[in-house]
Order: sequence, then C-alpha cells, then structure tokens
Amino acid sequence: MGMDSLVLLAAGTPGQTHPAIPLMILVVGIAIVLGMIVMLRVNAFLALITAAVVVSLLSPGPFADRVGRVAEAFGTTAGKIGVVIALAAIIGDCLIASGAADRVVRMFVRLLGEKRCEVSLMASGFVLSIPVFFDTVFYLLLPLARSMHRRTKRSYLLLILAMGAGASITHSMVPPTPGPLLIAQALHIDLGMMILVGLMCAVPTAVGVYLLVGWLSKRIDIPMRPLDGGRAEPDPLPDDRLPGLLMSILPIILPVALITTHTVVSSLARGAAADSLLEQVESYTSVLGNANLAMMLSATIALHVVWRQRRPGREGLAKMIETSLMSAGVIILITSAGGAFGAMLKEAQIGPAIENLSLGGSTQLGGLKLLFMGFLVAFLIKFAQGSSTVSMITTSAMMATLIPSTEVLGYHPVYIACAIGFGAQCGNWMNDSGFWVFAKMGGLTEVETLKTWTVTVSSTAVIGLFFVALFAMLLPLI
Repeated sequence: MGMDSLVLLAAGTPGQTHPAIPLMILVVGIAIVLGMIVMLRVNAFLALITAAVVVSLLSPGPFADRVGRVAEAFGTTAGKIGVVIALAAIIGDCLIASGAADRVVRMFVRLLGEKRCEVSLMASGFVLSIPVFFDTVFYLLLPLARSMHRRTKRSYLLLILAMGAGASITHSMVPPTPGPLLIAQALHIDLGMMILVGLMCAVPTAVGVYLLVGWLSKRIDIPMRPLDGGRAEPDPLPDDRLPGLLMSILPIILPVALITTHTVVSSLARGAAADSLLEQVESYTSVLGNANLAMMLSATIALHVVWRQRRPGREGLAKMIETSLMSAGVIILITSAGGAFGAMLKEAQIGPAIENLSLGGSTQLGGLKLLFMGFLVAFLIKFAQGSSTVSMITTSAMMATLIPSTEVLGYHPVYIACAIGFGAQCGNWMNDSGFWVFAKMGGLTEVETLKTWTVTVSSTAVIGLFFVALFAMLLPLI
C-alpha cells in the first residue's frame, strides 16, 4: 500500500477507518523516529517532530488542521514541562559550582563510614541524580571513588558500579529529571505521585542492585588505571570552602517535599467534607506544591549558595545561568517534540486499534500485561537508538493511547510509568552516551564495560520491573 493510499484511507469518515490503518500509522511513526536517529544520525528533536507531522498527516481530522495541531501539541507539552526542566538545569549546575553536591557526598561518607564507602557512593548518586543529570553526577563522584579506592583498597569496580547504578535508577524514575517528568505528563499522572511511587520502587531496587554489584565485583577484577595523559589526581576542596549541609541539600529536598505534600493533602481532601480544614490547606499546598513554583524556590536557594560561596560576580553568574539554559533548551525541544508525537498517535486512534488487535475488541486492555508491554517497548526503543530519554518519551506517547480506566486496569497508571522508566534503562550498550561516560571516565575497555556496566544497568531494569509489578499487585493505589 502506497503512502497516498494510506492518507486516503486515514482521511475517511470517523468510524469508517479501516482497523489496520492506525497500526500501520504507528509502524510508520516509529520507523521514522528510529530510522532518522539510528541510521541517519539525525538529532532526536528533528526525528520526533518529523514523525509527529507525518503521523498527523496520516490521521483522521480536517486536512487543513493536520500540521497546525502538531505545533499546538508541541506548545502544550512545552508549557507543562519547559519551566521545570530549565530550572532543574540551573539547580544542577549550581549544586556542582557551589560545592553543595560535594557536601552532600561527604555527609553520606561520614554517616555510613569509609568501610561502607560503596554504600556512600551509591546513596550519593541516588540522591544527586534527582536534580542533576547522570553524566554530571558520574563526573562529580568519580574522583571521590578513586580516592576511596586508594585509601580503603575496596574493589574499584564495586565503587564505580555502585555509584553509577545509584545515579542511573533515579535518573529514570524520579522527577524533575526530564524522562520521568515527561512520562508523568504524557500519562496524566500527578507529579507528586510519580515522585512518591518512583522512590518507593527505586529504593528496594537499589538494595537489590547493591547485592548484585557486590557479587559481580568479586568475580571480575578490574584495576584502577591512571588517568589519560598521566594527569595528576585532583585534590578535594577543604570543608571550610564548602557550603553548610542544610543549604547544600535544601535545593534537592525542597521541591520534592513541596510537591509530594500537595499530593498527600489533595488525596486526603478528596474524602473530606466541603469547607473542611483539609480543603483549606489544599488551597495553599496547590500553590506551594506547584512544580513550577517549587523549582523556582529551589533555584533561588541554589543561586544564593553559589553567590555566597564563589562570588562569581554578576557577569559570571549570568554566564553560568545562560550555559545551563542552553543545555536545558535542547531537552525541552526533544521532550516537547515527543509530546507532540504522542498527541498525534492519539489522533490516529492507535489505542482502540491495539485493544482490538490484542483482545478481539471484546474488552479493554488491562492488567499486568500493559505493565510488561510498557517495559518491553521502552527496552526495544532504548536498545535500538541508545537514549533513555527518547525511549521514555516515545514509549509513554504510545502507551498513553492504551491505558483504560483505573477500574479496568486494576492499579494506578503510575506503575506503568515506572515500568517504562526501568525499561528505558535496559540494554545499555555502545550506542548510549552513558556507556561511553562509564567506559572512558572509569578507565575500562569496551568489553569490560559490556561485562560490567551493561549487565548491571540491564539487571537493574529487570529487578526494578519485579518490584513495580509486586507493588502494583499489593498496593494498587485505587
């Protein structure tokens, strides 16, 4: 069937579209995304926005609106997540520049002791990767891991695997990191609920992965190699040049606390009487717990800490903010294009078509099979094109068209969001930038990285899926 025929069939009268057409449109959309990214090496933004336009042109609706609705969906997504991502980038850079991130790491080391230095590094990566991107967290913690190895003689592989795994888990599970933030937006999940359930699934997963890397490091011996070019090891800053612990950790915990508090209060207020105290409290938490305001307050604190600790001057501070916003801009474009792609898949009526294909149209698609479908699709897209964020964006866009009512599903859709997040970690190999960050910065060969990092992150995804399914059965939240 040619493209012209596909357009004519899709343009038919609502209710008369051939049931196979939406599935063909889905295949075309995914083929465009993967083909442009994997084969043509095109930027993910261009791939996703091109796929959105093509899918929209093939979908039902007035022909004159088929390009305009892509731009509208793009703007809607950008309006929901753009401010949060921009502020998260500023917060992350401020934590690094001020020394606040270093202070948080030292807190864990002192709390748990150097004998448990691998736990300290894992906990540090787990916490810091909530507002800071994975690559940055790895750069930050690697010198500390090398220093701990020299002092304690603990397995170097154990230290860097624990550190990287801790950062990888929250990077894919807990907003305001862009991936889980976009999943929550695409699946219409309250941000506080995403944070709470993401953490609930991430913590036991981290424990399981800690046991795994301990076992793995005993069977594979990889020494700590000198830095490239024989560079000298950097000396850590003294404590008196770092900010205090409260001001260091406040930009991380404040938005999480405000957003989740509103989620808890609003959930309790649903069953309360009108004009009750809970309803009045909710009117305040709805403002303070708004993600945009919470992140703005956090960014203000982070900028204050940078100013007080480093005295960069107005020009220096302005340049740092500009650099942060430049990196955030790329992510906003990609996530917004992904949102437009998902909206156009919905216009193509793909959800009902897949339900009919799966169950003969007799009932809605529900149960744990949707959970595993989200994981599998995210894994396949991740394995094919390498980016966890693009995998989460594309998968959540597709899955948003399939999720039935909560009563039919049997559990809160936040668990599908978590399954997608873990699926987007699975299959981390040579087409992923995180693979090369771990290999080159850690001083491992490609084969060593495949045997250690790829195995660890992929196992993390499977362990995480187990806990997601377990919680969905035992604590459905409906």
